[in-house]
Amino acid sequence: MMKKLLAVVLSVFFAFACFLRVTAADKPSVSATAFVLYCPDNGKIILSKNENKRMKPASTTKLMTTLLTLEEAAVGMMMSSGNDAANAAAVSISGSIKKFANLMNARASEIGMENTHFVTPSGLDDDKHYSTAYDLALLMAQCLENEAFADLTSQKSVAVSFEEPNNKKITYANHNRLLSMYSDCIGGKTGYTEAAGRCLVSAAKRDGVTLICVTLDDKNDWQDHINLYDHGFSQLSSYESPDSSLCIEVPCVGGESDVAAVMGESDVKLVVDGDKAKDIKRKIYLDNFVYAPVISGEALGRIDYTLDGKVIRSTSLVAVEDIAFHKIEKSLWDKIKDLFTNG
Repeated sequence: MMKKLLAVVLSVFFAFACFLRVTAADKPSVSATAFVLYCPDNGKIILSKNENKRMKPASTTKLMTTLLTLEEAAVGMMMSSGNDAANAAAVSISGSIKKFANLMNARASEIGMENTHFVTPSGLDDDKHYSTAYDLALLMAQCLENEAFADLTSQKSVAVSFEEPNNKKITYANHNRLLSMYSDCIGGKTGYTEAAGRCLVSAAKRDGVTLICVTLDDKNDWQDHINLYDHGFSQLSSYESPDSSLCIEVPCVGGESDVAAVMGESDVKLVVDGDKAKDIKRKIYLDNFVYAPVISGEALGRIDYTLDGKVIRSTSLVAVEDIAFHKIEKSLWDKIKDLFTNG
């Protein structure tokens, strides 16, 4: 009897232990003082802690500096976190570090970084220089929209040739170890000072879903980012529709052309919870014919995307080109009738 009771207790214990392991895997433990796992595709926070706490961002500041100075070849500050490169770029663009900081803060405001204030382009500690995990995630999302930036941040190393001195070449290694540790990583920026601790902003992409992870003051940042990404990707799925390459012809009445071509105003990308992307339905609404004149870009219909019976996105079907009204030359008899009718 005692053995049977012990067996029952052990089976319950192990079943509960398995449940705890699954739960822990679903929501990983993170050692950062503040962190956020953010999806720029839908603007949602997946997991976070103290995401709006104002903290020292260290060299992750250089995300903003690089974005603003990309055309000035600001490779050194992103690859090897060069403070001199950041300061030189700032002075070259704005004339002084203070004026460049004003430019940084203006752009931060445009992005929506409400709890951020920049003082230096390098990120060295200053009581008035601060940001948050969430704000840095918004900044990284903005950076990824810049193709040149996205290409730069994804490189494990970059070779740079200098004009002065002649033929001098330096290869800058990227401090972002996630590019080697995590195959889905597409870029990021490290940072560290004694006061700020280890800071890391990174981005990863899998199966059409992009995620951004930010950890501030985190002694286990590499593994925390990996665990958070694995959790995030398990929670989302992506649906994409190349509507801008769609071409539908609809009869045109009274135009110089008998048909009007329409196409989607833009491509559609939707990121939804779980595996619900497969349940998204797409429906086209377009009249049986249109009347001339038709103006290029004019909305002539729409496409609705629904999930669980609710419209989650709509895009316009727009005219591909102008179609002028076809003027019909009146006969002599019609002109004579017009004289009497209008007289």
